[in-house]
Amino acid sequence: MKKTRRDFIKNTALAGAAVAIQPVPFFANGMPSKKINVAVMGVRSRGMALAENFAQQPDTEVSYICDVQQDYLDNCIAGVAKLQKRTPKGEKDIRKILENKDVDAIVVATPDHWHAPAAILGVKAGKHVYLEKPCSHNPREGELLIEAERRHKRIIHMGNQRRSWPNVVTAMEELRGGIIGKVYFTKGWYANNRQPIGFGKVAPVPPGLDWELWQGPAPRTAYRDNVHPYNWHWFWHWGTGEALNNGTHEIDVMRWGMGVDFPTRIVASGGRYHYHDDWEFPDTMVINYDFEDGRTMTWEGRSCNVHPIEGDGRGNIFYGEKGTMIVVGNGYKVFNNDQPAKLIKEVKHGEAVAGSSTNTTSPDANLDGVHIKNFLEAIRTGKPSSSPIAEGHKSILMCQLGNIAWKTGRVLNIDQRNGHIIGDREAMQYWSREYEPGWEPVV
Repeated sequence: MKKTRRDFIKNTALAGAAVAIQPVPFFANGMPSKKINVAVMGVRSRGMALAENFAQQPDTEVSYICDVQQDYLDNCIAGVAKLQKRTPKGEKDIRKILENKDVDAIVVATPDHWHAPAAILGVKAGKHVYLEKPCSHNPREGELLIEAERRHKRIIHMGNQRRSWPNVVTAMEELRGGIIGKVYFTKGWYANNRQPIGFGKVAPVPPGLDWELWQGPAPRTAYRDNVHPYNWHWFWHWGTGEALNNGTHEIDVMRWGMGVDFPTRIVASGGRYHYHDDWEFPDTMVINYDFEDGRTMTWEGRSCNVHPIEGDGRGNIFYGEKGTMIVVGNGYKVFNNDQPAKLIKEVKHGEAVAGSSTNTTSPDANLDGVHIKNFLEAIRTGKPSSSPIAEGHKSILMCQLGNIAWKTGRVLNIDQRNGHIIGDREAMQYWSREYEPGWEPVV
């Protein structure tokens, strides 16, 4: 009998075994009733997948759908209504939803410039937050998220799903256990074949789109025809480039596997090589991170050349004193350090997962459910989340510092206490951003 995604989600009990980095004991106060009511914000693609996944979780109901574009809103409401008993309500302004005391949690899957401001509004309103990566548009927002979680005693759980994937969790445990000895170098990569975005022109706002609310916290600009719905990723004003759009996952796994927090030194190189257009970030990028105890990590991003490494468009390799570990998807391989190297262990990805690793909507929808389950269990029980925001911020900051190193064209020296840039005022100008008056995030 063929298993459905619903069957997989219900039968998967491994999320609780995820490696917990930081306990969060204060969330037992104000827990919701058995059923958790959820509002999902930003539902064109990724948010649509998350809304459908939340709707299939036991004792969970998607009570609100929020989007600033009417057709996306209507489409998601219809999709979720097929998966649960009650049809969710629609609302384009998240602030109105947050006034509803019956909503226990919000899911934020908007463009990046909305992520931290929406999450902060959420916890201030007493809601738990499932926050898609990247958790912040700039480093200061990440610091504010940590402060907001602690002050308002609500969970902010970032969508770096590999923190809950069972085989990746095991792989990280094995690395910490010394299966390949001390890990001194690790590499992550992401490859895709993105097309040019052209040169945008000022144009009328499309029917059904609330451009004012779409911009939200960002300073106002005229609508341009090559920004919405996806290409905002490649503009500094709203997006964070490929390093945060996809590098987040690999950089997080590298930092997790090596057991490190902040580097001492960062160098980044690359550029917009493949096409000539409005794209403001590199389409080809290498970021190198050095750590104080003689370890290095490298992330390679190729937005416009999809040639795989180790047979896949994304993954990680850990190099140690005794051997090598390759992590691709929810599987891993371990090789010894012989000449030639011999495969000594292999854990396969798993039959439950389908799709492409470079799919921008949900490359591993079934395993998304494991990460969602972990979030819901943390709300109900007060147990630690597998992806606490204090850890999520560290990984996102690594990506942001890579962008800043590339933008300034300089080596960045980093304060190991807090990840701040040392002795470079120009680089530290990118630590925060300007906001539309009245939209500044306040904890």
